[in-house]
Amino acid sequence: MKNKIFIVLSEGISVDKKVLSFVKKSISKALFLLKLSSKEVCLTFTSDEHLTKLNYKYLGRPYPTNVLAFPMRKGKGLKISHLGDIIISIDTAKKEANLYNLNFENYLLALCIHGLLHLLDYDHQKGLYAPWLMQKNELNLLEKLAYKEGKKELLNFIKRREYMPAKLAVNVDHVATVREARKSYYPDPVHAAVLAELGGADGIVVHLRLDRRHVKERDVRIIKEIIKTKLILEMAIDEELIKFAKEVKPYQVTLVPERPEEVTTEGGMNLEGKVEEVKKVVRELKKANIKVSLFLNPEEKAMELAKKTEAQIVEIHTGIYAEALNEEEREKELSKIETAARIAKDLGLIVHAGHGLNYENIGPVAAIPEIEEFSIGHSIVARAIMVGMERAVREMKELILRART
Repeated sequence: MKNKIFIVLSEGISVDKKVLSFVKKSISKALFLLKLSSKEVCLTFTSDEHLTKLNYKYLGRPYPTNVLAFPMRKGKGLKISHLGDIIISIDTAKKEANLYNLNFENYLLALCIHGLLHLLDYDHQKGLYAPWLMQKNELNLLEKLAYKEGKKELLNFIKRREYMPAKLAVNVDHVATVREARKSYYPDPVHAAVLAELGGADGIVVHLRLDRRHVKERDVRIIKEIIKTKLILEMAIDEELIKFAKEVKPYQVTLVPERPEEVTTEGGMNLEGKVEEVKKVVRELKKANIKVSLFLNPEEKAMELAKKTEAQIVEIHTGIYAEALNEEEREKELSKIETAARIAKDLGLIVHAGHGLNYENIGPVAAIPEIEEFSIGHSIVARAIMVGMERAVREMKELILRART
């Protein structure tokens, strides 16, 4: 049985017939793609004034929004045929499409699909994973239904608008640092990696330095075999290290700059004039089925050059933000990270961040929607000395999750 889509235009509202036909057919196809048949949906296109009245009457909000959805199936399952009503302000839809520089027809369809998912009980304002699940369905439907012209921009906009809680990859380097202080066999970073996973880590990070000052090849090999999540290997561009990475096959390699005399990594890679050199390494690692990330300063040019290297991921250097001496400086650096993350996401890169982050400064950075994962080590290992690795990881992950709820 076919789905029925009814369209109502409020008095004084005009929408091109081709646009109405496109939306009507697309919503019917959306229901089909969602495995729903013999359903009815009513789409009402109205004004800001009318939507303001509805917002105030039902939600106590004295202002217009782009879309409202009134489901009919609350507690009744999907047995009923009429799913509900979607009401969209054409005034707001046009203003927002112009503001976001999006194709109006595609944006109107996106609002309709957003409302449709609300009719099916999806809610991006509840829980930790509900926004991600709703976004996933929106992207899947729009990928299939939106006009080709302007589709990429629309999908990137949807990706920025909603987000899933960021993941936490725990760096266990400094467990090895303590071990190497006595040249002993303990504490073992392998043991720390297992406990970090028990605390909720989504991945384990190790930096195999050129001077092997803390983590050794043995650590990397055993951690790769024993952990249940993913191994991220940080390393400089070096023939021996590239050969080792291809042998061990971590989930991901993060390429970082390295100087022998530095205490810790001092900044992101400088890609100026080095794109072809880095691209060669990226391709070699990708050929071995290893994902590649570049550790970069939060700069627009760095993100653009990263895209040219063919790396899939960028890790934004947060060290300057973390070391800021006052609130004004911290806000300035946070703004740079936000902008870089947004640019990288728009370029189609996966965005991670890390360096210098701790329990006091993680919150504002963790709230940036484009950042999908944080790499944190020193502060967690330091906290673990006091409370244990599992608890230290759990506390950090809670702070990251809380920043987006």
